[in-house]
Amino acid sequence: MARAITLIRSADLSDVAEYAYAATAPAEARLVFLAGSCPLNEDGSTAAVGDYAGQAAKAVENMRTALAAAGASLQDVISTRVLVASSRQEDLVTAWQVVRDAFGDHDVPSTLMGVTVLGYHDQLVEIEAVAAVLDA
Repeated sequence: MARAITLIRSADLSDVAEYAYAATAPAEARLVFLAGSCPLNEDGSTAAVGDYAGQAAKAVENMRTALAAAGASLQDVISTRVLVASSRQEDLVTAWQVVRDAFGDHDVPSTLMGVTVLGYHDQLVEIEAVAAVLDA
């Protein structure tokens, strides 16, 4: 399947970041806007209570499910925002590494941010995403 995403890097920006600095999709692409993917089990309970990596993994799993329902995959994601309920940089990095690893070589533009609190009881991680799909 043809992909709509073009990742953009600039030689004028640091190469330290583990993601492309920008991405584009052609005008004919269908954009898919995902709600924040939360680490919720099917019964609505919070997965991996107290575990940043475990919650990030469950949020990625749920994001894959939502993308599939829209006819997309992680390879169609054009950007992400990873929210982590912590003021400790190491907690943010723990969650980020799980998300980063899930995307592999598809290193989309991303924002990682610490927040005070998230919406569900015991929730530590949430991932927002936008995808672009070229329908056949």
